[in-house]
Amino acid sequence: MSNPEIPSRGATSVILRYGLAVVSVAIALGLALLAQFQSIEKLEFPLFLMAVAVTVWYAGAVPGVLAVVLSSLSFNYFFTQPLHTLYVEPSDRPLFIVFMLFAFMIAWFSSRRRRIEQELRQARDELEMEVAERTQQASLLNLTHDTIFVRDMSDVITYWNRGAQELYGWTAEEAVGKRAHQLLQTVFPMPIDEIRAELLRAGRWEGELEKTKADGSQVVVASRWSLRQDERKRPVAILETNNDITERKRTEEAIRKLNNDLEKRTAELQAINKELEAFAYSISHDLRAPLRHMVGFAELLQKIASSILDEKSRRYMTMILESAKRMGDLIDDLLAFSRIGRAETRKTMVSLEQVVKEALSEVRPETDGRNIAWTIGALPDLSGDRSMLRLALVNLISNAVKFTRTRPQPEIEIGCTDGKEDEIVVFIRDNGVGFNMKYVNKLFGVFQRLHRAEEFEGTGIGLATVERIIHRHGGRIWAEGLVDRGATFYFSVPKS
Repeated sequence: MSNPEIPSRGATSVILRYGLAVVSVAIALGLALLAQFQSIEKLEFPLFLMAVAVTVWYAGAVPGVLAVVLSSLSFNYFFTQPLHTLYVEPSDRPLFIVFMLFAFMIAWFSSRRRRIEQELRQARDELEMEVAERTQQASLLNLTHDTIFVRDMSDVITYWNRGAQELYGWTAEEAVGKRAHQLLQTVFPMPIDEIRAELLRAGRWEGELEKTKADGSQVVVASRWSLRQDERKRPVAILETNNDITERKRTEEAIRKLNNDLEKRTAELQAINKELEAFAYSISHDLRAPLRHMVGFAELLQKIASSILDEKSRRYMTMILESAKRMGDLIDDLLAFSRIGRAETRKTMVSLEQVVKEALSEVRPETDGRNIAWTIGALPDLSGDRSMLRLALVNLISNAVKFTRTRPQPEIEIGCTDGKEDEIVVFIRDNGVGFNMKYVNKLFGVFQRLHRAEEFEGTGIGLATVERIIHRHGGRIWAEGLVDRGATFYFSVPKS
């Protein structure tokens, strides 16, 4: 608990300030009386004015008023006729009034000057604090390796950090005071007036600039400008940060050139592919007529001359007809394969379940007399060309039926499995003869076969046709298998 007899610090300050007024006037009065005793005249006037000035200067305006009052009373009592009274004779009143005016003027002047000096000290302290803060900020900016510099509205560099020195090669002493765009030989993506207009409008600008380093090499930077304004919203400086993206731009340019080359190569390959398809179609189409003639005349010869031919000759004739039929099948499959490449993909929402039923109906003649265990899982709807997908499923299911022929209990499963988020994966699994995974890359090639024709019929175009159909849908196809342990064919198509 505080002692009430001990004045607080504020009360002590007030007592000292008003005490200074009393002491100053008392000292002035003493000196004036001493001067009068020594027959030194008219010294009291400046002494009292000095007491007023000292009081205002060190104690403030209110104690200064007290000093004026005390000085006036002392001047009137001791130095104005009649002495030792507060009465002022008419003849001395002008002098007393002049003293009062001088005292108040000095008090006002001293108070005003003291206030101005206090404001100046405060402004100096604030400036020192701001300088210290700016110095600290500059030190922090120098710690970063990012390129940062400041320029005024005339483009003259006023600050240059260590990151700018590391990137461009000039020290702060060399850069500060120079015009930034002349020093760095900046190449702008648009007229500088448009950039400045955007900066003044939005307070910031971003873009890619080409600049020249101290060693003469070129650098591409991602540049960000921020506009600094004073308290009146007038633009005073621009802070610019640069990030070196030269390597990234070189990489992008290299990728762009590679893409251009790839597009040219793709266009060339597409043109070559179209020429090959047209050639295959033309050759296949043109081969059909002579082949029909050959088959027709061979059948006539077999019918007419069969009775006069021996067994060996009749076998030769049968081989000719079988080979001609096989060649006809090859031509038909090649024509179908060529048409897939030239046909336009017409996508609609397709019920995969319904398409599988239709494919099963189409391959049913191949399953007559066989007890195949079918497993059909849930199949979704998808977006695709219905006729193409039907052909792909017919080929895959027919493939499974064919290669399970040697199994006492054939099993074929059709369903969906997990794939990527944006795709549907369909599989056809069988327990047939399978294949060696070493040759998996040959499965989808034209005329490629992994089994002898005597064991399993076929032209070697079916899986190539399936692959082309799936690729036309933006999907992929692959297979897994083991020799004598069956095979599984997968294909994926995008969900939409």
